[in-house]
Amino acid sequence: MSSEPATFWEHLDVLRWVIIRSLCVVVLFAVVAFCLKDELFSVVLAPSSSQFITFRLMHSEPFSLHLMNTGLTEQFMTHMRTAAYAGLLLASPYVLYQLFSFVAPGLYQGERRVAFRVVGASYAMFLFGTLVCYFVIFPLTVRFLGTYQVSAAVDNMLTLQSYIDTFISMCLVMALVFELPVLCWLLGRMHLLSSGLMRRYRRHAVVAILVVAAIITPTTDIFTLIIVSLPLWLLYEASILLVPARQQARADMNNTYNN
Repeated sequence: MSSEPATFWEHLDVLRWVIIRSLCVVVLFAVVAFCLKDELFSVVLAPSSSQFITFRLMHSEPFSLHLMNTGLTEQFMTHMRTAAYAGLLLASPYVLYQLFSFVAPGLYQGERRVAFRVVGASYAMFLFGTLVCYFVIFPLTVRFLGTYQVSAAVDNMLTLQSYIDTFISMCLVMALVFELPVLCWLLGRMHLLSSGLMRRYRRHAVVAILVVAAIITPTTDIFTLIIVSLPLWLLYEASILLVPARQQARADMNNTYNN
């Protein structure tokens, strides 16, 4: 006995519960992160110290950054915002699983395999980009900007809000930038991009990478610019290897629908 297909409102009800369950898990992790205030901010504020692992491996000269609070509610609101971001990051595997479970029944078997690979690769690259930013890009940026002085008579007094906003925004930007290989692979499967086209415009891509790196880390330090540009360039080169030739992309797409 075959069951009738679900109606639009039934699908909408399922989606509603997917969103509710996901939000509950995000809030739960955010509350846990909020309660673990000392552990949370020991991780977030670690790159501002010269004892951070990146600076110790680089044998960097000691430096000190002084963070200050200028608003009555700023520390509490910063605590809540940081805990919310941590909760979203920790709950993201469950959120992706819920979304995939909602979409998967409407896909063919071949499409379901491709979607599973895309979701897994996207999440892995998102985490990888966040880690690269945390251990490499953000520490170098905060050291340069936090210790830069136009005169020895002018001391740097960084606000907590400025530090946290820069930290979260840079981690999000780098996490999204690291989705480039996955995006290029998808465009290749859709016949919108080929490895030959990416090789032909490699020089243009290098210029674009330098511009993006300058925007992410707005410093005049050529070393920091190179450090930021290098992983972006490696991502582009990796994307060339992942994107199939146009003929191979067409064959892969046909196999997906046939299966």
